[in-house]
Amino acid sequence: MKLSADLRAFAGRLGYTFAKPDYLVRSVTHSSMVSPHRDDNQRLEFLGDRVLGLVMAEALLMADPNAPEGLLAPRFNALVRKETCADVAREIDLGAVLKLGRSEMKSGGRRKEALLADAMEAVIAAVYQDGGFEAARDVILRLWGKRLRNVADDARDAKTALQEWAQARGETPPEYVEVGRTGPDHQPIFTIEARLSSGPTEQATAGSKRQAEQAAASALLKKVENS
Repeated sequence: MKLSADLRAFAGRLGYTFAKPDYLVRSVTHSSMVSPHRDDNQRLEFLGDRVLGLVMAEALLMADPNAPEGLLAPRFNALVRKETCADVAREIDLGAVLKLGRSEMKSGGRRKEALLADAMEAVIAAVYQDGGFEAARDVILRLWGKRLRNVADDARDAKTALQEWAQARGETPPEYVEVGRTGPDHQPIFTIEARLSSGPTEQATAGSKRQAEQAAASALLKKVENS
């Protein structure tokens, strides 16, 4: 099979040349495009998730040989979670080459976080099946490089830290309230306000409630720690 021009360009952004291009084509084919002659990327997604996990676990152990499991686990989760996979997918413009059905395309599928994350995992599996574990590891470490370097800071769970701060002072757990929502249904933007029972509040906006809550918690924690 000969790759189309857009897929060749994507392979360049990925930094990998496929010996069997069929793997790449399948990895970017969403279930909404399935036909009797075309497979979707769901099985590859399942495999890619495991390959990514193994590479990240190994990389974390090598990066910090003395770190206990209690520190490694949140770092690992920060690196393999769907939001991170979707961010990487956006950086290499994976959405531009996704093969989507008409309804999925109309609903903004190329920008959907869950769809991008799943496709990123499928692409990882495609590299693994085409070139083996070393090839997949090389691609992952290159694409996740800056995240690996910064993961000790990024993995800090702001909501947990804020709750611990409140409990240490006899306060009730922080409250998170959705105070705004904009954008289309397929790509909403949430504004969340984090509130402490003692009065302080902070707001944050993000493309998912989880991200907005974490950002609001982080901002509120900085406020109360510096006051």
